[in-house]
Amino acid sequence: MNERRAEPRGRTFLGGKIIFNAGRSTIDCKVRDLSNDGACLEVESQTGIPVQFQLLVADDKEPRACNLAWQSDHRMGVSFERRLSVSPEDDDEDDTGQAEPERSNDLLRGHVLALRAALDEVRFGVVLLDRELRAQFINRAFRRMWRLPDHKADLKPPFVALMYHGRDTRAYDIPAGDLDAYIAERVEHVKIGDPTPRDVRLANGEVFRMQCAILPNGGRMLSYLHVTDIVRHTDELEVLKAALDRVQDGVLLLDSDLNACFMNQAARQLWKVSDQQASGNPPYSLLVGDARRTGVFGVPSNQLEALIASRIAVVRAGDPTPQDIRTRDGRHIRTRCAILPDGGRMLTYCDITDLVRNAEQLEQLATIDPLTGLCNRRQFVTLAEAEWARFQRYHRPLSMLMIDIDHFKPVNDRFGHAAGDEALALVARTCREDQRTPDVVGRIGGDEFALLLPETDIAQACIVADRIRSALMSRPLVVQDAPLKLTVSIGVAAATLGMSSADALMKAAGRALYAAKQQGRNRVVLFEAKPRPAPKLAAE
Repeated sequence: MNERRAEPRGRTFLGGKIIFNAGRSTIDCKVRDLSNDGACLEVESQTGIPVQFQLLVADDKEPRACNLAWQSDHRMGVSFERRLSVSPEDDDEDDTGQAEPERSNDLLRGHVLALRAALDEVRFGVVLLDRELRAQFINRAFRRMWRLPDHKADLKPPFVALMYHGRDTRAYDIPAGDLDAYIAERVEHVKIGDPTPRDVRLANGEVFRMQCAILPNGGRMLSYLHVTDIVRHTDELEVLKAALDRVQDGVLLLDSDLNACFMNQAARQLWKVSDQQASGNPPYSLLVGDARRTGVFGVPSNQLEALIASRIAVVRAGDPTPQDIRTRDGRHIRTRCAILPDGGRMLTYCDITDLVRNAEQLEQLATIDPLTGLCNRRQFVTLAEAEWARFQRYHRPLSMLMIDIDHFKPVNDRFGHAAGDEALALVARTCREDQRTPDVVGRIGGDEFALLLPETDIAQACIVADRIRSALMSRPLVVQDAPLKLTVSIGVAAATLGMSSADALMKAAGRALYAAKQQGRNRVVLFEAKPRPAPKLAAE
């Protein structure tokens, strides 16, 4: 038995025949890794080959009884059955005391052989170390990965020698000055049996993921898996994330369950989320709902819940319509939602505060009189038409005042345009003193003003007009250290169903103003429609 174990394991190819079906069927094969315990057979097809057969190896006189241990596409591992010579004088006790352990050992060796042959066929590298960290088995994939010659691998080198082989062949993508420390660190990880996966980067760009496992006998099993494509994609993703972290717009990526899988720096700052919170992939509903605590949205408290619900609904529906959000610090953020191919969402947040402010300034320039701060003629007419439409629908009272400064041209001519501007500003302030929310005050000409009074009948409008006239008389304008008393003429008109438009109401107030001027100025005059003449009757 000891002599058989001492025989070397061959690596040359031999010819052979697989014999089965009582010798009536044979199949040619190639024999490799022949040993006393078994061999690996290469065949073109395994169809019809039973699990038990005989193998006749070239130069052998007698065929060997075989049991199929494993098989792949064109290879199969077999273990040889032992023939025990038992002398007639051996009794039953010797037969049971020696033959049974021998059969158990043969079966165990067959399993080990099958396992090693199977590990030789896998595509990832495998190294089995004993408790002294010497390699007891190195599969073919590992040898190809590290260009390790068979004669070195068969010497059962220690793990540190394998690391030095990588150093000597310049396989590692590590600066030369750091190699010794790197090797020492790797050896220490294997020695303590650290199971944490670690990526090994090679100089040719390949990446292997190495993992260590402690075996029951105190040894180690090391596995090396090709992860080059995975790591390359991961590196590209990290580069993309780093680039997105540097853009000014916020970017939030959600998975198909609407959990945040990425938030760039601008998005984290907007939602007031820490890096640790962002790495926990919080649900979008939690991010938006947390605005109750962080106070991100600049809306009244009674509108907050509705805003939160609307934002969640928009993202769930994947609505791409741009929406503007006002933050508590006064910024305007335009957000857009896009559906990703995997069912997730991409939300972008763009700060448009400057655009909104510029738009507001342009609107103000287009609608506000810069000297008095009142509506200009165009804006006043627009608002008057809106109130006229409301009057036509609900038939609620609506009145208008037309106001003109008396003898304004002599003020400009005598005291200059600066004094004239002060006079215009004083009249504007007086008109706005008791202004209600729905009231509209506008400067519609050089020294002409208009006041639109919704929900106000003609009698109430006269009271407002007389109050403005009296207030201006009681507060003279100081020009060149001398008081200058201003008076105004005011025409008052109320909307009637007989009028065709807001312009008709304005013309009616204008005619009343003209009448006030004609009657001596500094007075309030009501518009009175001329009665229509009675139709003439035909002579009998």
